[in-house]
Formats: sequence, C-alpha cells, structure tokens
Amino acid sequence: MASEKLGTLYVGVTSNLIGRVIQHREGTFEGFTKRYGVKKLVWYEVGEMMEGAISREKTIKKWPRDWKCNLIERQNPEWNDLAVGLGLDPLV
Repeated sequence: MASEKLGTLYVGVTSNLIGRVIQHREGTFEGFTKRYGVKKLVWYEVGEMMEGAISREKTIKKWPRDWKCNLIERQNPEWNDLAVGLGLDPLV
C-alpha cells in the first residue's frame, strides 16, 4: 500500500485483501497507515499458504525502499490504485 506515487509505503499480509484495503481507506485502526494516509493498493501478490505469505512479507519489509519501489513499478509503473480492479470505488 502507498500514500501516493513514490510516497509512504506499507507492507502487510492478510487473508482478506478487499476487506483490509477498506480498513486502510476508512482509517479503521489507529497507527502507521492512518497517520501517513496510506490508502492506495499499488501492489499485491497472492500466496497459497499463510505461512509462506508471512515469510514473504518479512522478507520484503527488510528490503531497501528502492527495491520495494522497483517491485511495484514492474507491475504497476503508474502506481494506480489496484483496488479499483478488485471492485472498489476509486479514491476521492
């Protein structure tokens, strides 16, 4: 998730992507993403098992920022909100 193109980044794992994006957009929980306005789904990866997804999350969190930006830009060079393609309304 990101606040904007090349903005603040957040890496997380969930078993309910659409639900989690809605929580970020609505600022349901206090914390990092609410504080920094991280509301755009700019990259995601589907895993088979939660254990593998958590391992991947921990790996990506350790990466330098430019590696994370490159990962996003390989699939989403314009940093579009991918949640729109999952059926959510565009951010206002």
